[in-house]
Amino acid sequence: MTSNLPIDGRRLWDDLMHLAEITDPGKPYTRRSFSPLFDEGRLWLRQRFEAAGLETRIDAAGNLIGRRAGSEPAAGTIMIGSHSDTVPSGGRFDGTAGVLAALEIARSIAQSGTALRHNLEVIDFLAEEPSEFGLSCIGSRGMAGVMEERMLAYTDPSGEVLSHAIDRVGGNVSALATARRDDIKAFFELHIEQGLVLQDGKIDVGIVTAIVGITRIEVVFKGSADHAGTTPMHLRRDAFTPAAKTAVFVDRVARELVARNAGLFVATIGIASVAPGASNVVPQEARIIIDARSENRALMDEFLARLDTETAAFAKESRTERAVFARLSDTNPTACDAGLRELLRDSARALGFSSTDIASGAGHDAAFVARIAPSAMVFIPCRDGKSHAPEEWAEPDALAAGTAVIAEAVLRFDRLDA
Repeated sequence: MTSNLPIDGRRLWDDLMHLAEITDPGKPYTRRSFSPLFDEGRLWLRQRFEAAGLETRIDAAGNLIGRRAGSEPAAGTIMIGSHSDTVPSGGRFDGTAGVLAALEIARSIAQSGTALRHNLEVIDFLAEEPSEFGLSCIGSRGMAGVMEERMLAYTDPSGEVLSHAIDRVGGNVSALATARRDDIKAFFELHIEQGLVLQDGKIDVGIVTAIVGITRIEVVFKGSADHAGTTPMHLRRDAFTPAAKTAVFVDRVARELVARNAGLFVATIGIASVAPGASNVVPQEARIIIDARSENRALMDEFLARLDTETAAFAKESRTERAVFARLSDTNPTACDAGLRELLRDSARALGFSSTDIASGAGHDAAFVARIAPSAMVFIPCRDGKSHAPEEWAEPDALAAGTAVIAEAVLRFDRLDA
């Protein structure tokens, strides 16, 4: 375990392993938002917050918050945290590491006798991962004041309404406006990288430049179902043909955009279906969902325009109809605060850790907090880039290093922001 750091790495690691044990034993590591296991994990976290001397509450958006008042409360709040819910059969580190790193920072600062000018808050955001209601980042949306009324009416497979579920875990949807904050002066979030840049480069921490915008597009082609053996090729209206061409196009153009070195860009087709789905029937319909992500909105706009043009052309070439071309969701990239990034970079250097700038290809609560406050993220290496799986792993020293960098940045910010 790394020594001579402003935090207790062993205590942090023990907490992380303990919370990981609160899981579905048949599907480790599963603690889905709004589930009984999530409630159990939240209760354990609350007890740990309180044991650390934090004034603990759940806000109207369902976020668990531990607070220590500063010597000059009017100076505002420094907030640190992430989320404790997981994807099904996920890992022990995604989100959870950020919450417990924040708790460890609050404990260590208090035990050192350091009095902060700012209020310090540790937060576990509600439901960062896509929930059973089809929505992610529920708590941070509420804090940013962008939870739409229509979203609160979403239902899960059991028929429960999201607004009721938020109330059930301790929130108060009728007072949701009170969750919106205007006092946060800096927000920090620690997270595993979920990629290979840090591991392969043997770099201690990544300073996140931006969190990608994510756009999902549904494309449906319609043709004619015909006998696969008796229909000549030149008379077919095969709906899968333009879908296949689209898949090749998406891969080719994504690689082309990456080659420009204008920022992260990735595109994936993870959903594809063909109807009627028989080996001896020419497909009548093909549906695909494209997930595209970029930290550069101009690249995304170019991709979407070319995708629109080419899918229409593919349909025409194959004598089919492009029946649907729809954006299912579309969010802009979020830049991390330049001043906080510099503070993190200086903190890493002061502690003897290497760092590099890195874009986040995944979404995070920090993207919503950034709408109301300066926000920044620190990535730590994770083994082979594996995440959202039981094999997800970060070394104890890596976790301690990332936590120490944020702790140092908190102390520096408290002194500088006068």
